Amino acid sequence: MPESAEFAALPNVLATGYLVGIVEWTCIRAIAGQLDDAERTLGVHVDLSHEGPTPPGADLTVSVELVSVEGRRLTFSVRASDDAGVVCKGTHERAVIDIARFTDRLAARTGGRSDGQVEAAGH
Repeated sequence: MPESAEFAALPNVLATGYLVGIVEWTCIRAIAGQLDDAERTLGVHVDLSHEGPTPPGADLTVSVELVSVEGRRLTFSVRASDDAGVVCKGTHERAVIDIARFTDRLAARTGGRSDGQVEAAGH
């Protein structure tokens, strides 16, 4: 979709979707080494404001803090800025999963396909 004509017509700045991905990656890295080998985290909720445009080549600094652990749910406070000021702030939640159990559940949802793709009905 980012290659679509609609996206191509937008200003050349850091898109919100990419910003969310950077925030997720930062949260993953923030807890590196804290999980069991069989565990991973998956994003389950994002509540971010995108407050300012970041042009290509600008340095983006993302700060995250783990502020809550409730069972297997982790909540991070998030703030990102560039040289011009605040780019985004808010929260991001991740769930700790057992990768084998998750893979089994995914296979059940996708008819056993290992690539995670789901066949469209009637196709």
